[in-house]
Amino acid sequence: MPHGAHGRPPTRRERWAAFKESPFLPATVLVLIITVAAGLFAGSYTYTMANPTPRHVPTAVVGGVDEVQGKGFVEGMEKALDASLKIHTYDSRAAAVRAVDEQKVFAILEVRESGRAVTLDVSGASGASVAELLEEAAPAVGKATGVAVTVTDIKPLQKGDPRGLAIFYISLAAVIIGFVGATQLSVNARALNPLERIAFTVVYALLGGFTIAAVVDWLLGALDLPFVESWLILAFTMFTSGMVFTMFNTLFGRWAMIPTWGLMVILGNPSSGGAVSWPLLPSVLGLIGRWLPPGASVNAQHTAVYFAGYQHWFPFLVLAGWALVSCAVFLTWRHRHPGGRTAVAAHASG
Repeated sequence: MPHGAHGRPPTRRERWAAFKESPFLPATVLVLIITVAAGLFAGSYTYTMANPTPRHVPTAVVGGVDEVQGKGFVEGMEKALDASLKIHTYDSRAAAVRAVDEQKVFAILEVRESGRAVTLDVSGASGASVAELLEEAAPAVGKATGVAVTVTDIKPLQKGDPRGLAIFYISLAAVIIGFVGATQLSVNARALNPLERIAFTVVYALLGGFTIAAVVDWLLGALDLPFVESWLILAFTMFTSGMVFTMFNTLFGRWAMIPTWGLMVILGNPSSGGAVSWPLLPSVLGLIGRWLPPGASVNAQHTAVYFAGYQHWFPFLVLAGWALVSCAVFLTWRHRHPGGRTAVAAHASG
């Protein structure tokens, strides 16, 4: 089409300048980002969850594992699992059970009758996928090595959650609703000042966490939760997730959803240990996941539900660290955050 007073066609530079000012540039960028994100999302979940493979399984041993048949059974288990049993020796069964409660080991191997018999105590609550693998492998290995094997689940999952996924789902809900709530505050309540925004994030986190716990426990009966503790863990998770988005919104503006989604959903949730126990995750992801909010939330909730009295500080320190850093970034660079309002001076009285 003609351009300018003399009908001159636009130059390439002018076309590019016009394109940058049009809505087509961000739309094109979004198309490319969504295309890549779709592959990353599918790839991350498939890589970690589609075919979980044991790397090493922390196992308590009580009794004569050094006996010929006992040693043969352990070697047979490692061959069957294609993984190593990371052996921790204990003097008594009581000490080994305590190690399970403290989540230091996933199973107890007690060798009896000079290695001719073995009792394998698994802990479904420690990791359903790990317990299932051990339960399947042990009888076959016992038959091959001439060892009588008795398998018992000493820490079974609750009846309403036979696959052990409910904790993952409620933590996932808290993570996603946490940052979705923050995006909605940015869109629909832009005029909130920084401290007001943080206060409203606290409010929706407390109410949202309560609702998640109430629905799962009271309405559906899927989990028998230690209600107050579980509620506060969910609220802490929602607040942290919301503030992480707010931090990225401060740093990256309208593109904040990209790092938030990448950190919390593409990386954080698959490596959280909620859907697949950490001994079955790729080792790097199993390590990283514990330092991210989704993994910290799953760990804290898992201990609260199944290992009462053995709660650890680490997951709460992880959540607190992310929340404090996010709040500090937001408050320090609040002038970069979209939204807020300027104080209006009161009219001087005449």
